[in-house]
Amino acid sequence: MACPGEGSGGVTHTGLVVLDGIGLGVEDVVRLADGSARPVPGTDAMKRVTESWDAARRIAATGRVYGRSTGVGANRNEPVPTEAAAGHGLRLLRSHAGAIGDELPARQVRAMLAVRANQLLAGGAGLRPTVVTALCEALANGTHPVVNEFGSVGTGDIAALAQVGLALAGEHPWRPAGDGSGAPAAQPLDNNDALAFISSNALTLGQSALALHELRALVEATQVVAALSLLAVDGSHEAYAAPVHAARPHRGSAEVARRMRWLIGAADRPTPPLGRIQDPYGFRCLPQIHGPAHDAADALEKVLDVEINAAAENPLISPEDMAAYHHGGFYQAQLALALDHFRLSLMQVARLSTSRLSTLNEPAFTRLRPFLADHEPAASGVMILEYAAGAALGDLRAFSAPASLGHAVLSRGVEEQASFASLAARQTLRACRAYRLVVGCELVAAVRALRQRDLRPDPELPVGRALRLAESVLAEDQADRPLTDDVTAAAALLDRFPGICRGSES
Repeated sequence: MACPGEGSGGVTHTGLVVLDGIGLGVEDVVRLADGSARPVPGTDAMKRVTESWDAARRIAATGRVYGRSTGVGANRNEPVPTEAAAGHGLRLLRSHAGAIGDELPARQVRAMLAVRANQLLAGGAGLRPTVVTALCEALANGTHPVVNEFGSVGTGDIAALAQVGLALAGEHPWRPAGDGSGAPAAQPLDNNDALAFISSNALTLGQSALALHELRALVEATQVVAALSLLAVDGSHEAYAAPVHAARPHRGSAEVARRMRWLIGAADRPTPPLGRIQDPYGFRCLPQIHGPAHDAADALEKVLDVEINAAAENPLISPEDMAAYHHGGFYQAQLALALDHFRLSLMQVARLSTSRLSTLNEPAFTRLRPFLADHEPAASGVMILEYAAGAALGDLRAFSAPASLGHAVLSRGVEEQASFASLAARQTLRACRAYRLVVGCELVAAVRALRQRDLRPDPELPVGRALRLAESVLAEDQADRPLTDDVTAAAALLDRFPGICRGSES
């Protein structure tokens, strides 16, 4: 199962997103990647690009500027003769456009184009304004360059962006839009454009935005599934009581507890004991485990908000100072660490889902037959779901390994560190599928348990609306049979649960 929209190549515009180099957010990147909005460069931002472009040419004409009048990497001290300057940019793009591996889905490439266009509008690249226009045109008509998967170690997506640069110059293929729209007009990129264009982590940032958007919604949906499971086992409300979380005021945990009370219609101060004393951790510790995941998502979004709107190109062109500042602002330690933290928190949330699945299979908690089986002798019911969820959890565990532990020494030792934020972003994207399958298994079991017990929560409560939707999608047949299609349907249904809880079933 692909992440939603991964294979999409069509574009359907329903609104505008103004790119101003200041206020682009994760949701905006997703809308542009999905083709549900069209980009419009801001007027003031385009003025910044023009000023930066003019300043860059003047600075490069009077002094040594990395990548413009010199080589790059270990060739930083190699001058580019004036007579060779015109072709230097294209040679740089050609030599660096060596990304390898699978071709990336259109959605990921469009996210990269959106981020890069907005970063250029921050005004520090010193790149010609028509490049921004060309990127916006590609996003508007749905075309995208062919970009391959591997080529970055978290110090700039130079290989992927070099492929885009060559495509803009007319030397690399484009994939047409669903309506047959072609590539934007070729741009005459020269030595003042090439490094300025590829000095960015736009692919990593775009992939991170897509992954965060999907996984944040899935964590929200997981709490809805947990609420269904809580009802199925007559779980206690005490663990979500407001005094418990006022006494230990972690923001994320308190919000998860508040939301659980809202989902199931529990009082802020329920009168104990309600139900059994000491539910299993899958229920009792839910706020303490889901809360950190929400906090990690918020922390990741803050990093992305900075980077998506950053003029992080090396060198930074400053028209005010008429200077080119050489620096390491492209190094993505904050992003790599935030992505690693987020995935580790997701692992805890998914593992808790498998704990609840085990509880749903236990007659001591459901007062039903083992594994929610029907009444046939020795029936297995949903027994296999524990194995399937455990297998998907194994993939999620592998994807949760901290990418920031990686190390690389490159370009003859001149670049002796690497953040591996690019790997962290790919791992986070890949975690989407495994995560949703784990929770899909729990949802199948929770709905079956509620059906067998004939429990129907108040249809006006969010959890009641969620159950009604799930029952409309999941088959009622509880005889022993393959459950693959059930889990697939449940996993897809998770995308609708956040909307259900906000009162929208679309």
